[in-house]
Amino acid sequence: MTLDYDVLTGDAVTDALDDLARLRIDVFAAWPYLYDGSLEYERGYVATYRDAPNSILVAAKSNGKIVGAATGTPMEDHASDFADAFAATGIPLTDIFYCAESVLLPDYRGQGAGHVFFDKREAKARALGRKYIAFCSVMRPADHPARPNDYRPLDGFWSARGYAPLDGVIAQFEWPDIGADAPTKKPLQFWMKTL
Repeated sequence: MTLDYDVLTGDAVTDALDDLARLRIDVFAAWPYLYDGSLEYERGYVATYRDAPNSILVAAKSNGKIVGAATGTPMEDHASDFADAFAATGIPLTDIFYCAESVLLPDYRGQGAGHVFFDKREAKARALGRKYIAFCSVMRPADHPARPNDYRPLDGFWSARGYAPLDGVIAQFEWPDIGADAPTKKPLQFWMKTL
C-alpha cells in the first residue's frame, strides 16, 4: 500500500474537505482524543484550510484515495483559540506557524507519512518567514480507563524532529468524548521548534 503525497491548493482543497472531515472523525475517535465528532461540525471546522490564504493541506493518497492528511496555518488564524496560551511567552503569534491535525488511517501507518507531513509543513512555515513552528497534543491521565495497554505516545518522534514541550503553554479545548453525556474541556500541551 504505497502512499503518494500532494500539497493541495485552490479547488483541490475544497474537493478534499469532506475527506479531511471524515478522517478527523475516524482517527480522533481513538485514544488519546476519544472524539465523538459529527460531519456537520467538521465541515465547518475544516473550511479554515480553504479560507485561510497561507494554509497548507498535505494529502496522503493510496490508489488515488485520501487516506491521511496534515494541515497547518499561520498561528494568527487561530488567535482566538491560542492567544491566552501564548500570552506569557512573549512570542508574537505572527512568528509562529501552527501544525493542526495529522491524521492517517491505521493500515497506512509505519511508512514515513509522519515525516512527510512535518517536512511539508515546515517548508511552508519557512517559505512564509516564520521563526517557529508549533502543534499541540491532548493531555490525558496515565491511568485513564480508556488508555490502551499497548499505547505508545509520539513524544519520541516529535523530540527526534527537534520539537520540545513549551513549559506552561497549554490550551483548553472542549469536545464530546465517546460515550460521554456532554462535551468537556481538555488540556492540550504545545510543542514548538525553532526554524
